[in-house]
Amino acid sequence: MCGTTRACADPAHRHVRPFERGAQALRTGRRTLLTGATAAAGAAAISVAASRPASAVVPTDTRRRAYVLVIDGCRPDEITRTLTPHLWALRQGGAWWPNARSMPVMETIPNHVMMMTGVRPDRTGVPSNAVYDRALGEVRDLDQESDIRVPTVIERLNAQGFTTGTVLSKEYLYGVFGERATYRWEPTPTLPVTGHAPDVFTMQAALDMLEADPHLMFVNLGDIDRFGHADVTGGTVKALRTTALVDTDHQVGRFVQALKDAGTWERSLVMVLADHSMDWSDGSDYITLSPLQEADDLLAGQVAIADNGGADLLYWTGPDAQRDEAVDRMLAIARSADGVLRAFSPARERARYRLGDEAGDVVAFCRAGRRFSDPDPWSNPIPGNHGHPATRPIPFFLSGGAGVVPSGQVSSAQASTMDVAPTVATFFGLRHGSRVYEGRARI
Repeated sequence: MCGTTRACADPAHRHVRPFERGAQALRTGRRTLLTGATAAAGAAAISVAASRPASAVVPTDTRRRAYVLVIDGCRPDEITRTLTPHLWALRQGGAWWPNARSMPVMETIPNHVMMMTGVRPDRTGVPSNAVYDRALGEVRDLDQESDIRVPTVIERLNAQGFTTGTVLSKEYLYGVFGERATYRWEPTPTLPVTGHAPDVFTMQAALDMLEADPHLMFVNLGDIDRFGHADVTGGTVKALRTTALVDTDHQVGRFVQALKDAGTWERSLVMVLADHSMDWSDGSDYITLSPLQEADDLLAGQVAIADNGGADLLYWTGPDAQRDEAVDRMLAIARSADGVLRAFSPARERARYRLGDEAGDVVAFCRAGRRFSDPDPWSNPIPGNHGHPATRPIPFFLSGGAGVVPSGQVSSAQASTMDVAPTVATFFGLRHGSRVYEGRARI
């Protein structure tokens, strides 16, 4: 399809892989690899920005440190005293929001972007993991630094003289946050199927980055999510999932102990949350919308679908003059499909969903226990999925010794992934309001 689109021949529109961009940054001198103590062990691929903004003003009090730990794909009910004792202790000793929610679409990239921007996808430009790129004429992951259209709290902190660091286990997260942070780990080794670095390596990088001592560190631990996707026992005993939960909890325990050993805990805010949770389906519980759309005379050959596991994003590629009629038919077909929970037009329900134009013409969510597989039944064989409302509940709690978190507090408020950026900004004294953040500071 790309070969028929003029924009695809333009190098500016070429989809560049995240690691290719990282290599370009090193070759051109925009970033350099750290040397000395911080280049040891798993952090040999930590790079540092070659220069800081000339306008940066170093704050008078820079002793505070904030650490955002994302336990990717974790469900709230998986944090227990016996299974995950370190995470459980952090939750019990800090402030906890049991009703916290991921935001639509309940996928990794958009919710990490919402964490760092504090605003909805219609402003960030990132509604899901995968979209149909009309300029390229193909479905792609939103893994380019330019995909985020608004400033992140990382950039706001940098501009005020603070330093920042990202330790992101997944290749597409590494790509979308790009060169924003002062310090950036180049995730390695990454597994060929999952596209992520195992938590043991990710945590080693986070521990090594502590020597560089950024004011904010943003960490993604991806094993719980990746093991959950592949766990065919996810609906019952969760064999692989349980293994990942135990190990990730151990890695978090290592990090907390390192803060305490270094004397950093007493001036730290530690935020722990997930980007979404997880839901499982059996092998035959898939929904394939492509053949249904192709069977319609108007829609045949003129609908592109970006499959996001628990959500399908549908794009009309035909004449604009027929868009309204086409959307009506796309909605009717999706709503009639067995296993579809809800289908809606982001443009027609703009105020409710706030997904933006990048989300396409129709978004469909599946029911719990189902998954989308498009364009073919074999396109998505994995049992563990997210993106649909069943995967909205997430763990969300604050801890640390900085004195800003009430010990043992439980709030009935519905916190969300958007609350991370305003919480971090408040912690460091950055001025902000409703025009900057839609999320709410939780300290």
